[in-house]
Amino acid sequence: MAYAIKAENVSIRYMTGDFKDIGLKEYVLRRLTHNYNVHEFWADKGVTFELQPGDMLGIIGANGAGKSTLLKAVSGIMIPTEGWVDVKGRIAALLELASGFDNDLTVRENAYLRGALLGYTREFMNERYDDIIEFAELQDFQERRFKQLSSGMKSRLAFSIACLVEPDILILDEVLSVGDGAFRKKSENKMRNILASGVTAILVSHTIGQVRDMSNKVLWLDKGKQICFSEEVELVCDAYEEFLATKKVPHSWEDIEQLAEDFTVRQEKKRAEKAKTEQQKLVEKLRKTNANVAKAAIEEYLREAEEEAETE
Repeated sequence: MAYAIKAENVSIRYMTGDFKDIGLKEYVLRRLTHNYNVHEFWADKGVTFELQPGDMLGIIGANGAGKSTLLKAVSGIMIPTEGWVDVKGRIAALLELASGFDNDLTVRENAYLRGALLGYTREFMNERYDDIIEFAELQDFQERRFKQLSSGMKSRLAFSIACLVEPDILILDEVLSVGDGAFRKKSENKMRNILASGVTAILVSHTIGQVRDMSNKVLWLDKGKQICFSEEVELVCDAYEEFLATKKVPHSWEDIEQLAEDFTVRQEKKRAEKAKTEQQKLVEKLRKTNANVAKAAIEEYLREAEEEAETE
């Protein structure tokens, strides 16, 4: 099957040192005399994955793992130092929610500006504008200057534009976590509808529940290195959550499976401890209650439980 995105051995290097703080002549002289300092930092190293149309890739990793840098390479904002990325289709990327907006323009003007930056005509934006504003819940703020909006309103507008302009590929960096609970739910439902239409998406999120619920593939990065790329989303997310608790970095698939198993055991232990605590609280309440009343309450509960079990 033809791929939508393919990354092969993608590595991205940042360089810092004297050459950033001195002139070209001084830099050349220092280099000739080997009297200069340059430091290399690999934000990503050897990342490889492939997505088909309709895939949702969840990228997980702690801060500094290289997630946002990788998204910039996929979006075409950065060119990999090594390796390559091939993307087939129109991209709508939400990497920095405030980018592409002008604080002194109105909401209406900014919607058209962002659409133009994404490569859409004015006629196309005319057709979609009302839907964009309605989804973003900004009907009463269309003539308000962008800088007067709250960060949540700005995020809603950016997300709405990206989702309603029919991209082939949608890249989201922590944007499903913005807004209130109702808007987050609406955003997630919209994403599911988009994926069902065949759009390919990449989601970076520290909310592991979103990755579990929405992704069919997962990429785990740690300090720029690829831990794994897999369709075993639940297992990898379990292992990642155990990693967050223990800081044990896996070096093989067997290590990942062990971390996932440890996570399951730990969760079961936590549930058992919680149940025991609740039981102790209930017993304490019953002790403070008249014996006959407590007995009647227990019998009523058991009778209802039996009836519920029979209906199932």
